[in-house]
Amino acid sequence: MSHIEGDLRSPSGARYAIIASRWNPRITDTLVAGARKTFVENGVAESAVDVIRVPGAWEIPVTAARLAEAGGHAAIVALGCVVRGDTRHYEQVADGCSDALMRVSLDYGVPVANGVLAVDRFEDAEARAGGSHGNKGEEAALVAIEMAHLLSQLPAGFDVPSDVLMEKAS
Repeated sequence: MSHIEGDLRSPSGARYAIIASRWNPRITDTLVAGARKTFVENGVAESAVDVIRVPGAWEIPVTAARLAEAGGHAAIVALGCVVRGDTRHYEQVADGCSDALMRVSLDYGVPVANGVLAVDRFEDAEARAGGSHGNKGEEAALVAIEMAHLLSQLPAGFDVPSDVLMEKAS
């Protein structure tokens, strides 16, 4: 049995995208800086990282879908910050964004590293944007590199015998 796993070697010629919300800029700017630094520290040229800014977390998935559909990026990093408030808006935005990012990844076969923080308090976000819990932008960039490397090792498609397809259909 084969053992395949990714590591932090970016595939040759790979491009990456960082999609970041402009909402809560003190947090998101720190996440973006951490992600960019991590890409460079792991051998990805600055010119191979595209940064796209969107108004808020709600707008990240449609932008990720457009980029994934275009096929120019080995992986996408989604960065944002949603802080709980007094209304259900927090749940709608945080859950909707997360679910949609997973759908983009599955629909297009492009890794989408979810670094959109969903926190109860602004202090919780600060702890995850360079504070006591590290920088989730850095972590998302590491995931993007590793997943791009892993997927570069896996076959794009399989020749499944038609009798197996018929069994699955019934």
